[in-house]
Amino acid sequence: MYQNDLFEDETAVVTGASRGLGRAIARRLAECGADVVVAARSSDALAAVADEIETETASDALDVTVDVRDTDAIERLVQRATEFGDGSVEMLIANAGANFHAPVTELSENAWRTIVDINLDGTYRCCHAFAEALAAADVGRVVTMSSVIGRDGAAESAHYAASKAGIEALTRSLALEWAEDNVRANCLRPGLVATPGVEENRGVTADRIDRDDVDRSLGHPDEIADLACFLVSPGASYVSGQTYTAEGIRRRPDDE
Repeated sequence: MYQNDLFEDETAVVTGASRGLGRAIARRLAECGADVVVAARSSDALAAVADEIETETASDALDVTVDVRDTDAIERLVQRATEFGDGSVEMLIANAGANFHAPVTELSENAWRTIVDINLDGTYRCCHAFAEALAAADVGRVVTMSSVIGRDGAAESAHYAASKAGIEALTRSLALEWAEDNVRANCLRPGLVATPGVEENRGVTADRIDRDDVDRSLGHPDEIADLACFLVSPGASYVSGQTYTAEGIRRRPDDE
């Protein structure tokens, strides 16, 4: 979809990159020429992603084990990422996130804080820590990850919905603050996508999805990766502070 030298000599950092959307986005950026720092909590899975990138693309990859709840770990990620590149980081994809299902009446304060800490606070920590490195680039680009649940809410997901809605507001604010430093910030809001978690719950694998089929409401991870790639590309030079939704056909109940 994009030429393999689109991001030549640029460095991208992708959190939550050990599986699912993070893995797909890291691969797509590497296929387009970026050297990629992949970060997540699962060190074994992360190393496999880095090996995959270096084996199957012409890009270099560095895996760094990080928990986005740990500020010191994120600072180490910044140090390793800037050493891996030329002192700047052109792209940050703040993708790390978590969820579990529970009604509000059964949701402990600790459970609430855990999800908000990973999703919203983790996104803030990563953006805050990489601010200087992004500003050092000719044009820094940030993509954060929301969800249609952040827009619509969902039963048994109030904690997740609130965290994702907060990410959208955070991203708009970053775009306003960082424009003078030549940094663009946008947010992706995916609908239902055939990630490993969805596959486990619904039994629908990504390889069964026909991307040429318009009439569907289940996305392929590569479709989200393509949109992330657009948002950090020169083609989106006039796009900042926006939230892009990718959810296929969203039908009303009486249309189904």
